[in-house]
Amino acid sequence: MTATPSSPANVDLQQLVQEADMGGRKPTGVAKTVLFVACIAWSLLQLWYASPLPFTFRILVLNDTEMRALHLAFALFLAYTAYPFRRSSPRSRIPAIDWILAAAAAFCAAYLFLFYRQLADRPGQPIMQDMIVAVLGMLLLLEATRRVVGPPMAIIASIMLAFAFAGPYMPDVLAHKGVSLSKAVSHYWLSSEGVFGVALGVSSSYIFLFVLFGGLLEKAGAGSYFIKVAFSLLGHLRGGPAKAAVVSSGMMGMISGSSVANVVTCGTFTIPLMKRVGYPAHKAGAIETAAGVDGQIMPPVMGAAAFLMAEYVGVPYAEICRNAALPAAISYIALFYISHLEALKLGIQGLPRPAGATTLGRLAGFGMTIAGTILLANAVYYGLGWIKGLLGAGAIWVIVPAIVLAYLGILWGVSKQPDLEIDDPEAPILTLPPVKETVLAGLHYLLPVVLLIWSLLVEELSPGLSAFYATVSLIVILLTQKPLLAFFRRQENLLLRVREGWHDLVHGLELGARNMIAIGIATASAGIIVGTVSVTGLGLVMSELVELISAGNLVVMLLLVATVCLILGMGMPTTASYIIVSTLMAPVIVDLGSQTGLVVPLVAAHMFVFYFGLMADVTPPVGLASFAAAAVAKADFLKTGATAFFYSIRTGILPFIFIFNTDLLLIDIHSWWHLLLVVTSAILAMLVFAAATQGWFVRRNRWHESALLLLVTFTLLRPGFWLDQVYERYQVEPAARLFELAKNAPPDTRMRVRIEGTSLEGKDVRKTVLLPLGDEGDARKRIAASGLMVSNLGGDIEVMAVGLKSRAEKAGFEQGFKITGIETEADRPAKEWLYIPALLLLLGIYLLQRGRRDGAASAPRTASA
Repeated sequence: MTATPSSPANVDLQQLVQEADMGGRKPTGVAKTVLFVACIAWSLLQLWYASPLPFTFRILVLNDTEMRALHLAFALFLAYTAYPFRRSSPRSRIPAIDWILAAAAAFCAAYLFLFYRQLADRPGQPIMQDMIVAVLGMLLLLEATRRVVGPPMAIIASIMLAFAFAGPYMPDVLAHKGVSLSKAVSHYWLSSEGVFGVALGVSSSYIFLFVLFGGLLEKAGAGSYFIKVAFSLLGHLRGGPAKAAVVSSGMMGMISGSSVANVVTCGTFTIPLMKRVGYPAHKAGAIETAAGVDGQIMPPVMGAAAFLMAEYVGVPYAEICRNAALPAAISYIALFYISHLEALKLGIQGLPRPAGATTLGRLAGFGMTIAGTILLANAVYYGLGWIKGLLGAGAIWVIVPAIVLAYLGILWGVSKQPDLEIDDPEAPILTLPPVKETVLAGLHYLLPVVLLIWSLLVEELSPGLSAFYATVSLIVILLTQKPLLAFFRRQENLLLRVREGWHDLVHGLELGARNMIAIGIATASAGIIVGTVSVTGLGLVMSELVELISAGNLVVMLLLVATVCLILGMGMPTTASYIIVSTLMAPVIVDLGSQTGLVVPLVAAHMFVFYFGLMADVTPPVGLASFAAAAVAKADFLKTGATAFFYSIRTGILPFIFIFNTDLLLIDIHSWWHLLLVVTSAILAMLVFAAATQGWFVRRNRWHESALLLLVTFTLLRPGFWLDQVYERYQVEPAARLFELAKNAPPDTRMRVRIEGTSLEGKDVRKTVLLPLGDEGDARKRIAASGLMVSNLGGDIEVMAVGLKSRAEKAGFEQGFKITGIETEADRPAKEWLYIPALLLLLGIYLLQRGRRDGAASAPRTASA
């Protein structure tokens, strides 16, 4: 259940995570066995579906619809058996009514699998049996949503259903023709437009494997390893435990799909340490909250939203990761700096180094480790590339043994290192673990991560197949790491180590399935919302309402959308929050922006709503991550949440910036110099923003210094604003030049095109959109690559056809529209010249504060002995 407890005092943290992510029910006896077997069966089915084995052996070959049905059947069965009816319901047993509901819900979901051929023979013509199963399935799905995801999601889905049926009785602005019961049954349950739509398809195809990968990686010990590495590297710095919390939460967030689990896993160790060196309890909890929640914006998983975003935007998954990388990185860098500024203000020092350790020695050891890792990565990259080029399809018979030998070699090296244990953070004396030994002690955990990235970005395999291969490699590590380490160390009881590895694997498979219950239910329930938008035209109504309230002002519109996303995101997991806000709000940003001449790439709009949906995890009164951190810190929940929200403002300003400056999403970056300039200026801007909002740069800021620092931040993040006040950004070319300009445009670029016409809803439209072009070549072919067919009728360029779900359709083209002009870059100075006055102003503030002695930090604090 997602209800927030009333007080953090005496909270069982493991129970909190269980309730938030896995239901909290721990039955005994036969019920425990059934629940366990169901989880294992679900994980094995997903691995089978993602693998090439069904096509190799021609056994249990499932199409997308059949797999979605089985995926939801498992999710619903586990929802009713793992999640109690209410908080006071028994946790040690499963009532008979829940068994009945679980069986009925699983049957209703599996109905599409069991009667697939019969349903295919009568599309859109449901019989009485179909209608009974669909209605019962919808009701059971809503109840499962209430239990698993929380009342807000269930209420929104119910309102959407009511809106679909009550269309003729709604006020004029919301009125539509309504949906009959037969149409609703076909649309919501018996087709891929509703519950079994894109969101559930992405959950069954990609998300499960990545969540399972994260669960197995945690069971293997990678989570503890990340914390140890961050602590060994950063613990001696000023405010070191806080910086270690930021880095370890970032590494955990890359593989974790849960803000709460991220906060509890890392915070149980880092928060007491932060308190020990001098951070107030609420600030220690707030830093961990901000770091844990920001893990959801960190590629490659992004709280499982990255896969959905790739499907909705219509771009490869790797491109979503590339778009999200820089905002996530600079957000973490800024939080790292915030923890440093807090340490400066409080006079906090780091923890003592181990006896005999020197800064130079630690840097040398770390540098040698990093250099060795880079050399190994290059050897793997170029070596595997050479082998593949030489042997072609037969390269697999060389590469797999080479990977096995590399794994054995790394484990042999790990066996030479002692098993490092971090001291109890509450212990009176705490020493930092050595860097070199700590880094080397878990290098084999990086092998599955490297394999995942290689498969995704180099081999360009599908996300599902990439996750399958990475998961298989992780399964091998789970089964073999303990016995092999014992063998290399010449220890006894090898059979015991084998059993321990098997135990870790089985419970990792169970953990992955239980972590997926909420995501599976959320994506299915979100299908109701998506289906309602498609069947009623609600998206157009939302655009008109926001346009009316904002009076066409773009900034007001963005503030309004951000507020709606915050409200809709309260009490919901990342995936559910993203699906709702992206369905309702992302098209609003694109549509209203294009009408004012601001062309917002679809990915930028989706990133905007995704970020603000996530901010609800921090914001009281619902922010469960803040509550978890407050419970660990033994601090006031509201004070911790408010401080965490204040720290997270740095994340909140990023969406507003990359709507106007898409450089931050690495869109249309054409050279290494341009990339370096964008990355450097973005990092510097966020550091300056942190200094301005924290009231401390070199010394404590005066109010006008903070204002000037905000001005520097704005100029570095959006230099084009000032240039736009003096020069026109674009010049308009005649529409007749479309083919000429398309032919000469760089490869894979986007052309700004002005279009106008009457939409399918009968609304007159005039806006600017981005036309994606293909590779170099004939202009018509490049335009057609986006799914667009145009004709030149006496100098007028008219849209003849738009491909279904093509990039042109997503950009906003419709059949019958006319292209009225082409916007090209005007001849004006580069916007990057504005960096110079911004940097000069920053230098002036620095020199001014350096010459001032006021606001010095309080006396240094160190860890108590």
